[in-house]
Amino acid sequence: MYRYFIQPQLNKYNNTLIGYELLMKRDTPEGWRPPVHFSDIPSHTLAEVLIETTKLLSLKIGSVSVNLNRTQLMDPEVRKAIILSQSQLRPLKLVVELTEEPGNEQWTNEQMIPLIKQFKDYGMDFSLDDVGTGENKLERINSLVPLADEMKFAIQNFAEKFRDPDIENKVIFWRDFTNEHNLRFILEGIEDKNDDRLADSLEIDLRQGYFYGRPHLLKLNGDK
Repeated sequence: MYRYFIQPQLNKYNNTLIGYELLMKRDTPEGWRPPVHFSDIPSHTLAEVLIETTKLLSLKIGSVSVNLNRTQLMDPEVRKAIILSQSQLRPLKLVVELTEEPGNEQWTNEQMIPLIKQFKDYGMDFSLDDVGTGENKLERINSLVPLADEMKFAIQNFAEKFRDPDIENKVIFWRDFTNEHNLRFILEGIEDKNDDRLADSLEIDLRQGYFYGRPHLLKLNGDK
């Protein structure tokens, strides 16, 4: 069984909740676990759970974010569910986060761009997740940047996090890149006070991580 967990995103400077990210997990004998790959989730399951989840979300926040890899973005059933979910969420905005995972098939940016534009035509925002890693390295996403409203940098993808000065330089690069392109920049993976203080020193306002709130299960109607 798959369900979404929700994790808060906040503006640290004015201490406000700006949205939630939906994080898919599977109920296993060892407890709730994220899939090893997003592509492991059957498209019809993702679509059904997303639609049922967004029916329940009437939270007074700005947005709800959902992750898709490239294969899922190209799947007609998933896209239909995304569009229906946005209609259910209004006036909340759905943010489609394109992950760094390539998916099962190779898709070009040129193939994805018309579909991303369709999402935006329905009032959604487009986010590039985990920038600087996997399929979301800069040279691979350049043609997607003009469509983006947001970029996210995940410090948990790097073992040493901020304690490695090169990681700090990467954060600064993406912070400045998003400023130059008038995009939101969310720093995620902030787990403790040291991460929080260093984010303060880099003047990053939008944040996400265990330090501010762990993901919690959003039960659907009929769940025990």
